Amino acid sequence: MLPAAAVFHFPWEVNSGAVQEGESVRVLGRLVCYQPEQSRATLSAQHAAKEHHVAVHTLFVEPFHSIIGAQYLVLGEIENAEGVDVMVRARVLNCVDGVNVALLQKAINEQRNFFGERECKHGDAALSAHAT
Repeated sequence: MLPAAAVFHFPWEVNSGAVQEGESVRVLGRLVCYQPEQSRATLSAQHAAKEHHVAVHTLFVEPFHSIIGAQYLVLGEIENAEGVDVMVRARVLNCVDGVNVALLQKAINEQRNFFGERECKHGDAALSAHAT
C-alpha cells in the first residue's frame, strides 16, 4: 500500500507543531544555509513580518548543487532532532527559483478550501445515508 500523498505545509506551520513526526510534507523556502559536512540545510520563509526557518536533513539527496538565496521545494518526512524543534528528512530537494511564491501560497490555500468543502460534503452524505 502506498503512503498518503505529502501535503504542502508552510514553514510557520511546520514549526508551530501542526505537523506530526513521521508525516510526509512538502515545504517551500529560500535556502539560507547549507552545511554539507553535517548534511543539513536551512530553508526560510517570511510570514506576518516574521522570518521562519525549517531545518532539512539532506543526506538522502546529496550531492546537490546548493544555491544560497534560491527557492527550494523539499519533499520528506518530519522528524524530531537534537538542537532544533523539527527537521524535514528530505527525499526530494528541488531548486524552484522563479516560482511566484505569493501565487503558490494562494493556490495551496484554495486547494485546502476545496478539500475541506469536499470532506464536508462526503461527511454530510454519509450521515444522510445512515439516517435512512
